[in-house]
Amino acid sequence: MSDKTQQLKAFERLLIIMDELRDQCPWDKKQTLQTLRHLTIEEVYELGDAILDNDLDEVKKELGDVLLHIVFYSKIGSETNAFDIADVCNSICDKLIDRHPHIYGNVIVKDEEEVKRNWEQLKLKEGKTSVLEGVPKSLPAMVKANRIQDKVAGVGFDWEEPHQVYEKVKEELTELQEEVANGTQDRIESEFGDVLFSLINYARFLKVDPESALERTNKKFIKRFQYLEKKSKEVGKPLSEMSLVEMDVFWEEAKRLPKDSN
Repeated sequence: MSDKTQQLKAFERLLIIMDELRDQCPWDKKQTLQTLRHLTIEEVYELGDAILDNDLDEVKKELGDVLLHIVFYSKIGSETNAFDIADVCNSICDKLIDRHPHIYGNVIVKDEEEVKRNWEQLKLKEGKTSVLEGVPKSLPAMVKANRIQDKVAGVGFDWEEPHQVYEKVKEELTELQEEVANGTQDRIESEFGDVLFSLINYARFLKVDPESALERTNKKFIKRFQYLEKKSKEVGKPLSEMSLVEMDVFWEEAKRLPKDSN
């Protein structure tokens, strides 16, 4: 592993390359904060995939892509004297110092939960009017629900025990079934949302990231279904012509495959 001097030299190398690309490359010259936005989101999702796959070599590469975007935005900001990479670094350094008085001040905390509570209180002192102000509006709904719950818990608005949350899940499921039997489509959708919200909250108490958990299931389903497609080709019978019983035979085979292949 490299030492701090080598790390700083590597970062300087990236800054120099960014300057050269912005000055000489036709594509890089044309980019703006707005044109890079959707590409940045895509890079972050690719990083998330690599983390879920536990592919550390790919994580390294995707982190490089994300870092490039941070440097790119900073370069664009410097061209109008709005900000540069030093401002970006100093901004986060100042925030980290201010938000960690138990490290850089005389505040004493007993555990992680107290750190999180202090973090939210400090943000309110900085001028925010709501602990929910920092939740991006464009987040996917599941991620947003998780962040909302995490933030309100940081100021004490939370259940005390996991079993209480599980009871809430069951209560919401019952209400959903009542609406399925007697309600309108709008009421069914509303209650279905409540079920999802309560399940996401339960995941938090179980120390499970719901987005990662669902994506793991997505990946597992894709691999099993693709195995089913492969077997249907081997027997020369399209899936559309197979009965569910026939498909289930191959599905069960897929479930018994080694974990790294199903």
